[in-house]
Amino acid sequence: MYRRILVAIENSPADRTILTHVSQLAKLTGAELLLVHVADGWAARNFNQLKLRESEEMKSDRAYLDRLKQELTSQGFKVDVLLAMGDPATELIKVADDPGIDLIAMSTHGHRFLADVIYGATADRVRHLVKVPVLLLRAQ
Repeated sequence: MYRRILVAIENSPADRTILTHVSQLAKLTGAELLLVHVADGWAARNFNQLKLRESEEMKSDRAYLDRLKQELTSQGFKVDVLLAMGDPATELIKVADDPGIDLIAMSTHGHRFLADVIYGATADRVRHLVKVPVLLLRAQ
């Protein structure tokens, strides 16, 4: 059913919600996991244009992805990681365009209306602009 699942990682406790669910799904389908975190601080958004060094935030995000990869690999999953930089929705949409991706899994926070404007609506933009199914789980 699913061969490669893109899992949006926030580097927050919300990640446990989506990882618990997706790891069970991957076990049932034999899918590979692609963990993607989008660093979106000032340095990350201007990294390539200004030829900047990785910020402490980006180094921390990369280390977090590596820990998750090691944890999931030790449980028998095939896992790749990607640290993207820029606007989270835009970058996730770009990665999802890879022909190997057949599901996107991400957690949501249940914001509505004004809170979506203030806190962003990454999940909403992603689900409207990708061509593959999107699994959204409310973060616990």
